[in-house]
Amino acid sequence: MEVILLERIAKLGQMGETVRVKDGYARNFLLPGGKAMRATEASKSRFESQRVQLETRNLESRNEAAGVAEKLTGQIFVIIRQAGDTGHLYGSVTPRDIAAATTAGGFNANRNQIVLKAPIKSLGLHQVPVHLHPEIEAPITVNVARSAAEAERQAKGEAIKAVEEATMDDLGLEVGAALADAGGSLGDR
Repeated sequence: MEVILLERIAKLGQMGETVRVKDGYARNFLLPGGKAMRATEASKSRFESQRVQLETRNLESRNEAAGVAEKLTGQIFVIIRQAGDTGHLYGSVTPRDIAAATTAGGFNANRNQIVLKAPIKSLGLHQVPVHLHPEIEAPITVNVARSAAEAERQAKGEAIKAVEEATMDDLGLEVGAALADAGGSLGDR
């Protein structure tokens, strides 16, 4: 299906371009969302008459997004989750969780604006981009921790070791001596 884009769409085209997309993508996403209109002669002439208004609206929303991006860039949001001894989360942190944390932090972010290639499944600091406008992106940091105290330690740059691994050398000769005593007393029986 051929459509005329009413706004810039990543990996598809700029506002005003006529592009060919799959029918389902147009019917289910572009047309209901007001992001495009069918490319007929009537709609092309209607688009040209509304072009100035659409460009003005796009510029206003871009400027508004740029202002929010200035404030949002570099912000750190803490998300508390349960995790195992190795630092692997029992669940995962999804875009919905991050959007809730940014909203609680005083910013209005929709889960569709949070871009994760895969859900976050481990403790630590994670860089996450927030797409406020098709042309504007604000990177934030998500601090996933088991407690507020652990989140503060991670924010200061301290590495959180989930499990203290010890080798026989770390344990020292005292353990070896204790094992030898235990073995010797078993042999006496």
